[in-house]
Amino acid sequence: MAIHSDRDHAFPTESSTAPYFWGIDIGGTSIKCGLVDDQGHTVAFEQVPTRESEGPEAAVRGLANMVRETEQRCGVTGKVPGIGMGAPGPMDLPRGRLVAPPQLPSWWDFPIVEKIAEATGRQVEFLNDANAAAFGEYWLGSGSEHSSMLLLTLGTGVGGGIIIEDELVNGVNSFGSECGHILVDASPDAQICQWGGGRGQLEAYASATGVVAITRKRLREQTDSSLARFVNRDGETDADELTSKRVYEAAVAGDSLANTIVDETARWLGIAITTLVHTVDPGSVVLGGAMNFGGEECPIGKRFMEQIREEFRQRTFPNVYEGTTISFASLGSDAGYLGAAGYARKAHS
Repeated sequence: MAIHSDRDHAFPTESSTAPYFWGIDIGGTSIKCGLVDDQGHTVAFEQVPTRESEGPEAAVRGLANMVRETEQRCGVTGKVPGIGMGAPGPMDLPRGRLVAPPQLPSWWDFPIVEKIAEATGRQVEFLNDANAAAFGEYWLGSGSEHSSMLLLTLGTGVGGGIIIEDELVNGVNSFGSECGHILVDASPDAQICQWGGGRGQLEAYASATGVVAITRKRLREQTDSSLARFVNRDGETDADELTSKRVYEAAVAGDSLANTIVDETARWLGIAITTLVHTVDPGSVVLGGAMNFGGEECPIGKRFMEQIREEFRQRTFPNVYEGTTISFASLGSDAGYLGAAGYARKAHS
């Protein structure tokens, strides 16, 4: 496994290996930019505000200036052949355009690849942000010992990335690997996904938004939970107060309802993972994102993972279970820019 440096302690350029690649991870509030060497070490990192209201053209100018100044400061001018860029929301990868990113309304149908390439003079590789995170974990993180990998990112929504024999599954409609929208519940009263609007999709059960929606529904019936303090006189929960983190904290404190919600989330993920593994058989499944219920560092997170594995074991074939690892991601929020840089590196090789 390659070891990437903590971005707050940049790897010294004199010890790094050329060529270098930029990894850019565009978000609704900030843009993470890492200059990464050929071995995956971060030699420089910048995080700048997106400033959505100023529009994408201003962001492109700012990125181009940052790229030029950083390369000069690091002494790598002329040694950076490509840029990898991950972005959220629906996109048209062949045309290099963001189509309709929910958090970036002024960027809709913006030819971002063309504009960044013109402003920097570099080849630009464009991919979905979850796919970028997947490639980061595949190159440098929890999936680096495998030739194929599936990533699920558990956050506000559920993102996904599928890599088969070193190739990302992007799809004909630039919608490949959108694992959060696979169906896990076909019942007529299945949960509705807040973001996609589809009924019974994984995102409605295993995202932070889905967990809150399910908890809110249960609290109308079960009031002996410590989470009931977030219910007002009208029987509604305060959306700003009830969060998946609150559910996790209540579970740690021994709250019965909170622990039930954690276990049910694991069950839905086990069902989804079974379907996805039976489709592509990657050998490695990695769970990333902020909603990991404490991860391996916490008994609740460990139980969460054990429940996922057990659900998968019950639903798959013995040889498939034995040949598939399911683990937590290891790169945290760095996965996006590292994966974008790695994808640019792959295109250059």
